[in-house]
Amino acid sequence: MPSTDRYSRSVAPPEYHSPSCFGTFPELVALQSTRKGGISKGPFHTLNLGITTTDDAENVRENTRILSLAAGFDPAGLVSSDQVHGTSVLIAEKPGRYPGYDAFVTRTENLFLCIYTADCYPVLIYDPVNRAAGAAHAGWKGTAGRIVVKTLEAMHESFGTRPSECTAWIGSGISAGAYEVGHEVADAFPSECCLPATSEENGEKKQLDLSWANYLQLLGSGIPEANIGRAPFCTFRDSDLFYSYRRDNGITGRMASIIGMKPGF
Repeated sequence: MPSTDRYSRSVAPPEYHSPSCFGTFPELVALQSTRKGGISKGPFHTLNLGITTTDDAENVRENTRILSLAAGFDPAGLVSSDQVHGTSVLIAEKPGRYPGYDAFVTRTENLFLCIYTADCYPVLIYDPVNRAAGAAHAGWKGTAGRIVVKTLEAMHESFGTRPSECTAWIGSGISAGAYEVGHEVADAFPSECCLPATSEENGEKKQLDLSWANYLQLLGSGIPEANIGRAPFCTFRDSDLFYSYRRDNGITGRMASIIGMKPGF
């Protein structure tokens, strides 16, 4: 593995977004990476963290190490999955890669729940009363299946979490203006989440706002409006910052969204 010296001399510091809604919780690591600051080349330029991409696995490991050094978490504590666009929630007690899950919850310190995206939405949840965290991968299938609601239910059942005491953040994904879908997808969502397509040739399609759909689910679960943050970016439009599966025709990297509690607080 490349050394720390190589990182400090030849790689720019990685850029990531820290949600302001979590700013009052010093025990918390919470972030979404961008594509800036790693060593990957070509369509994966530069901070590709996707474990299922065709990028060189050593590059992905080094990119993960680079991000962890900057953000202050131990990569050995990551909890991740291959993500299957389902709604299964894992109660995480040990680090590792757990195939088949699209959401994780934990109350274990030094476990860092990790969601990979490149247009889908990451949703991070924190319960400061019971010191519990949740992370969900919300593409259209997961959102239609109410994965954030199921994540909150798992936190309630396992840790006694009350949504009214939680803070949540909806990270960057593909915006409605860039996400035209057919009626078979749009019909799975409230009408207020779908707008008519702007292009005349796509008159039968709708623009789907997945960020708003997840916001409504969090709000409906009982999280106060003031406790829900939403990232202002679009992964499709903001190509300098993010990978986009749709924009890049599937040949692209992945961002990581991570949440976990540090010990000692």
